[in-house]
Amino acid sequence: MSHHSVARLLSGELGYSLQGNAKTLEGAQHPDRDAQFRYIHDQVSAAMAAGEPVISVDAKKKELIRPYAGKGRTWRPRGKPERGSTHDFLDKQLGKAVPYGAYDIGAKAGWVAAGSDGDTAAFAVMTIRRWWHSAGKHAYPDAKKLLITADAGGSNGHRLRLWKVELAGLADELGIAITVVHMPPGTSKWNQIEHRLFSHISMNWAGQPLISHEVAVNLIAGTTTRAGLTVHAERDTAACPRGIKITDREMWELEQAHLTRHDWHGEWNYTLSPAAWPGSGEARQRRRSTVCERRLSTRRGRVRRRALSGQSPPTGGPIRAARTRPESSGRTWAARQSAGGRWPATRSSASPRRPR
Repeated sequence: MSHHSVARLLSGELGYSLQGNAKTLEGAQHPDRDAQFRYIHDQVSAAMAAGEPVISVDAKKKELIRPYAGKGRTWRPRGKPERGSTHDFLDKQLGKAVPYGAYDIGAKAGWVAAGSDGDTAAFAVMTIRRWWHSAGKHAYPDAKKLLITADAGGSNGHRLRLWKVELAGLADELGIAITVVHMPPGTSKWNQIEHRLFSHISMNWAGQPLISHEVAVNLIAGTTTRAGLTVHAERDTAACPRGIKITDREMWELEQAHLTRHDWHGEWNYTLSPAAWPGSGEARQRRRSTVCERRLSTRRGRVRRRALSGQSPPTGGPIRAARTRPESSGRTWAARQSAGGRWPATRSSASPRRPR
């Protein structure tokens, strides 16, 4: 039996056809996946009904700058295809394009910054800042809040501390609250910027070699759709340093002054308010003062208990007295005074303390 007969039998009697693979297996899913999508929908609907700006942000795939043979086809004279390099290696002089975009859901408009360094949190927030000063504040002059939808990973991931710190600085600069709602893990393709902006950019420059950064920016800005999509693109030449660490102390201060986590999955949904925003900085300062007073009263109570036990407090106030050691330890107060105000060195006390 020939291969022609096999093909005729498969396509005719057995109902077979040539098919590609279908990406339908998503793997493990978070149990609150659907509930988070409903929460995002409610937040976006409420913000748009109130006339507040709502943007979807993300970084597009990095593209190498050089006459590479890109995927896709374009109209050319017959027999004269666009020539590209045979090897897809990074050109150290030309580098690569790092597109990061902000898609205005209400206005159906995209704003893309084509960087050339790295996809970092500082670059992501800088793109949002440039979008606001270029288009956002003109389209929403009376805005009191900015709602951002983002995926769970990358430069705008919900675990990234620098992302929150940079957004807090932007909230202080703009004087408005910034609310972020993240997609559940593993669902970044449902972010609106992916299928309403980035997919059309990919189709627009399909088959076009990106020979320079200017060509990449022009192809992004030339992206349109029948539904009325408009895109503004600019090149960003600023350097984005990597490896910036945010300490636990800095994160705690951010939580006290700016960050308010929502009741529903506070790790995915949170609001960053300006430091002088009513109900944020002042209220947190009152709570912080209450905590300090509670700690001070606890120390004073400890001093009173030690005084009732018959211990002689040293000079320096009641707080200093709370740190003295009882005489039952074998090192009396007179021994400490003879040692210049310090406890006599022993094997245990002479050894250096482990840093906290």
